[in-house]
Amino acid sequence: MKFLRTASTRRLLATLAGLLVAIAAGTAIAVAASGPGPVAPPSSLARALHRAAAAPAVTGISARISFTNHLIDSSDLVGADPILTGATGRLWVSSDHRLRLELQSDNGDAQIVVNHGSFWISDPSAHTVYEGMLAGQTAARTNRAHSVTAGHDQVPTVAQIQSDLTRLMTHVDLSGAIPSDVAGQAAYTVRVSPQHDGGLLGAAKVAWDAVRGVPLRVAVYATHDGSPVLQLKATDISYGPVAASVFAISPPAGAKVVRISAPAGHTSGAATADASTSHAPNHHAAVSGAAAVARRLAFTLVAPKTVVGRPRRTVTLLQWGGSPAALVAYGQKLGAIAVIEQTASSATGAESQSASQDHGSGLSLPTVSIHGAIGQELDTALGTMVRFTRGGVTYTVVGSVPPAAADAAARAL
Repeated sequence: MKFLRTASTRRLLATLAGLLVAIAAGTAIAVAASGPGPVAPPSSLARALHRAAAAPAVTGISARISFTNHLIDSSDLVGADPILTGATGRLWVSSDHRLRLELQSDNGDAQIVVNHGSFWISDPSAHTVYEGMLAGQTAARTNRAHSVTAGHDQVPTVAQIQSDLTRLMTHVDLSGAIPSDVAGQAAYTVRVSPQHDGGLLGAAKVAWDAVRGVPLRVAVYATHDGSPVLQLKATDISYGPVAASVFAISPPAGAKVVRISAPAGHTSGAATADASTSHAPNHHAAVSGAAAVARRLAFTLVAPKTVVGRPRRTVTLLQWGGSPAALVAYGQKLGAIAVIEQTASSATGAESQSASQDHGSGLSLPTVSIHGAIGQELDTALGTMVRFTRGGVTYTVVGSVPPAAADAAARAL
C-alpha cells in the first residue's frame, strides 16, 4: 500500500506498535498489583489451560494500565511519543469486542480505538490519525457463528491439551503453570522460550486469570535481558459491562488523517474497494526459485547462496506497489534473515524526506555505508533493519540479529 512506501519510519513504527498494543490489549490486560492477593492453587499447565478455556466469558473489562516499550534505545528517541517510549493509561474492552486504549503523555494522549471492525490510532506528537478496517472481520464472525452452530466450538480435553503441549515442547521450552498473584487476582504464569535459532528473542511470559481465563499479562524479553522489552500490564482492573459511550469518541479535530488499507483478499463489503487499490506486498504463489524470479524482475536479482553463515532457503516473487519484487530468505526459524529487493521509485524520495523529518519528530536513525551507498539502520532489542539503494534498486535487510550481522548481510549483496 502507498502508506507503507511513503510513511516515515517513525510513523510506521508507531502504527505497528499501536496495532500490536491493540491486539495484545484485547486479550492481555493486567499484572502484579502492589500488596498481597490470592494465589492460584498448584496445577499442571494442561489443567490450568483447560480451566481457562472452559471459563465463561466476561461481560467487559476496565483497567488502568502501564505500557513498557524498550524496543528502541532512548538515545535514538526525540521527545515523548507514548507508543514508542511507553506510558501509563486506561483500557476498556466490551463483550462485543470493542476496545479503547488511552496512553497518556506530556505531548498529548495517544488513543487506539477498535469499534465493530474499524479502528483509528492517534499520534499526538505528529498530530496524525491512522484509520482503517481490521482485515477479515466479517468472514471471521461468520466462521465463528457457523462453528458454534455446527457444534465445533468445543473446549479440548486435558489430554488433548497435554498432547499439544508435548508436541510444542519439541520446539520451545515451557515452564509449568506458575501460581501467582496478578492485579489482586489468582493467576497462572507461563514462560515460553525458543530452544534454538531464536534470534534475539529470549522469551515471552503470559499470565491469565485462574478463574475467568482472561490473559492478564504479556511480556517479551530479549536474550540476556531480565527486563521486558515490551510489556502491557494493568495496575488496577475490574470486570463488568462497559458503557457504549466509552467507545463513542472521535479522532482529534484538525489532525492529518492517513487511511490504511488492508491487503486485497482479506476484506469484504465496503472495504473491498480499498483493498483492490492497496499497494501492500503480495506473494505470487506460482513463482519461486532464483531463476524463475529473476526472469520476471526489471533489475538483476542479487541472491548469493549464503549470507553471514546462513544458507539461502527460498526466493519468492512479490508484487509490491504494482511492480515485481523479490523476497530472499536465508537461514530458518527466528534467526533467519530476509532480503526484499525492489525497483527504486518516486516513493524513495518521499521516504528520504520523511526519514529526515524523523530526526526532529521522534526517531533519529543512524546511517550506514554499504559499499559506498548510504543507507539507514534501525537497531532494536529484538532485531535490525538496514535499507539502502544502489543502481536503481532498493534493498531492505531484516532479521532478529544484531546490527553487525545485518550490516554484513547487506554488504554480501
